[in-house]
Amino acid sequence: MCSGSLQEVTWRQGSKSTTTSQFAVLQVRPTGKEACRTAQEKADGRSRWNGVLPLRTLLVERSREAGGEPTGYWMTNLPATTPVADLVRWAKMRWQTEHDYRELEHGLGLDHVEGRTWRGWHHHVTHVTAAQAFLTLRRLDTKAQTPA
Repeated sequence: MCSGSLQEVTWRQGSKSTTTSQFAVLQVRPTGKEACRTAQEKADGRSRWNGVLPLRTLLVERSREAGGEPTGYWMTNLPATTPVADLVRWAKMRWQTEHDYRELEHGLGLDHVEGRTWRGWHHHVTHVTAAQAFLTLRRLDTKAQTPA
């Protein structure tokens, strides 16, 4: 990876310091069954393969502590002209998504749906989602009263 193509991006302000790494954006043509199927479906609107695999954007992370080796890879169908800071923010958003899902599942009971009818399942998921939205808004409200 060419060091001239690396950009330093800070994506999070932690409690102790900021989190910063170097990122590179590359255009690649992935191989495999899915890429070939996509190329076949998109070729001139007909169901034949013209031999050209689709271009994808690859985001590569290299942290200073890793000694120059890449530490993370993300592939997307967003254009390579997308700002690197946006690509990094969306790639790193996975942690928040996993945290929210864990809260939904364990804290609010999303996984307690055994033996429910469709109507009962829908009712349960609606209430859990409303509770999650309430808690998220409460957490983001800087003026909310919090217990000491």
